[in-house]
Amino acid sequence: MDEAERIALAERTLAHAGSGGLEVMVSVCHSALTRFTHNAIHQNVDSSDSTIRVRAVRGKRTGVATTNGTDDDALRDVVARARALAHFAPADDQTPELAGPQCYTPVVTTAPAPTGPTERAAVARAMFDVAEVDRYWAAGFVTNGTHGITLATTAGLRASYDATDSGANVKLNGPDATGFAEQHTIDARAIDGAALARRAAAKVAAGATPRALDPGVWTVILEPAAFGELIAYITDHFSAQSYAERSSFLTGALGKAVFGTNVTIRDDYAHPLNPGQPFDFEGTPTQRIALVENGIAQSLVTDTRYARALHCSNTGHALPAPNAYGPQPMNVVVDGGTKSTEQLIAETKRGVLVTRLWYVRTIDQRATIVTGMTRDGTFLIENGRIVGGVRNMRFNQSIAEMLRDCEFSIEQARTGSYAYSLVAPAAKIARFTFSSTTAF
Repeated sequence: MDEAERIALAERTLAHAGSGGLEVMVSVCHSALTRFTHNAIHQNVDSSDSTIRVRAVRGKRTGVATTNGTDDDALRDVVARARALAHFAPADDQTPELAGPQCYTPVVTTAPAPTGPTERAAVARAMFDVAEVDRYWAAGFVTNGTHGITLATTAGLRASYDATDSGANVKLNGPDATGFAEQHTIDARAIDGAALARRAAAKVAAGATPRALDPGVWTVILEPAAFGELIAYITDHFSAQSYAERSSFLTGALGKAVFGTNVTIRDDYAHPLNPGQPFDFEGTPTQRIALVENGIAQSLVTDTRYARALHCSNTGHALPAPNAYGPQPMNVVVDGGTKSTEQLIAETKRGVLVTRLWYVRTIDQRATIVTGMTRDGTFLIENGRIVGGVRNMRFNQSIAEMLRDCEFSIEQARTGSYAYSLVAPAAKIARFTFSSTTAF
């Protein structure tokens, strides 16, 4: 469904509202994924879905129901179910009013996107061609899709958003080393399978015959994939709900220095590398805000409920209500520095370069301590040069602490897939704690 069709469907649903307020969210998505391993495609997945989500508000009571049906009987039924659930739901004095008409700043979030397996297979084939030169084998995926959303309320809100997205990642496997590369973009035509495979292949070659390093405190350079994985573990700390519940390291620290003076983290739905929805799931316009600026904790993200509770402005970061998570930053950007990644390496007397991480888990939420392992390209740096691969290592590290003494590359990249997506530079961390090494 395009925007006009979604609006028409929302209007048909609202026609069954009767008394009381009603919010309708019509969402459609088409996602396609091609997986491969050992230089052969083994899976193609293609799915399309349309969902009508109805939130009925009766005074201070809320009920939510969903359907995939689009005929009048299905729409009448989903409204009736939502209203019935609202009738029996407990009253909540913080229930926000339904949004009325709003104004949004348009963002370019769509591009012509081939959605067939043939185009994705061509990207994969280009990766295989590179891998086979050195007798490596490739595993990974190529994906692309579209999604659209329309919000409408009995109070007069009408808001729509459409987007395309695509991505690919590849892991090349050699006899005793692996390498990784990824790319994410709104335009599927920009995915360069050969370039991705060449980056991964270079890591396999440089990592051959890996040595073991002693655990301890090291200078570490995290490429965007690795650094972004860690940043993803602190984004929820900027939620007003986490702040109010005192599970955030920012609780009591707003307006204070929490990171180094060179650290600026923003939530920016209009960033060209990571564009997003210009309104939240309540229909409130989303603000582009600095969460941390020059190391100072500046802002939380809020929705209607928490803006009232904390007596601050609504930043437009609501998730579909009701939910257990509260408002969340959805388009995180870590500003880059002034040096290239190559310069950061060249200025490192002895350290470790990390391509990506895995099995990252929280140890201490308030202290932002996480544990995890390196993966698919870990290298020793000596006297400003990469001198060889090292065996993977486990780390235990406070993210907040590492951001107090760090440098960033001038280059930024969109990283992550599935659970998160954000824009990050490479980061040079002065003191990063490795707790143990591995045999691989």
